[in-house]
Amino acid sequence: MPEPMGGFMFVWPFIIGAFLAYLVGSVPFGLIISKIFNLPDPRKIGSKNIGATNVLRSGNKIAAGITLLFDFSKGIGPVFAAMEFGLDMAFYVSIAAVLGHIFPFWLKFRGGKGVATGIGVLIGFYWPIGLLICCVWIIIAITTKFSSIAAIIAISSIPLLGWCWGDSLVIWLGLFISVLVIAKHKANIKRLFSGQEPKISFLKNKNNV
Repeated sequence: MPEPMGGFMFVWPFIIGAFLAYLVGSVPFGLIISKIFNLPDPRKIGSKNIGATNVLRSGNKIAAGITLLFDFSKGIGPVFAAMEFGLDMAFYVSIAAVLGHIFPFWLKFRGGKGVATGIGVLIGFYWPIGLLICCVWIIIAITTKFSSIAAIIAISSIPLLGWCWGDSLVIWLGLFISVLVIAKHKANIKRLFSGQEPKISFLKNKNNV
């Protein structure tokens, strides 16, 4: 695990960077966009979180797509900015952005599941692996029509890909994000085993997602 340089005068930039990234990550775009489109509160439907997949459960693909884009952006944006200060800064900013999305303090720490923001973080941090993760998610989601399976497999692949690339920072970042994402999908995993997990629809405006 990377460590900031010793001494408080060297640590405080990391603290400020992580705090700002957390604030960006905690912006509840799923909730904001649902209100703009006059849709149900995503915290009261489906899996009761503010992520793009749950916004899709309202039946409005445009709102879901916009949510996906913004959730992705609040991962990639802070990391791109942090890269100006080095990889260590980008590492801690990456973690903070994902934590902000999953645990936003102004929603009583009940946010999304971290997939779109996590992928955004990976593309900002190391774009070849980030793009591969995107491709894995898309292929599995289209094949199985289960967003949860696609998310778990795609995000869990990050440490392995980091190991293949020989990048220890990506391995640590991938392990951290994987643990969070899998933990947030605990209810989905139970529904998958019981055959009650809803599928996502890419083609029809049906409330079968």
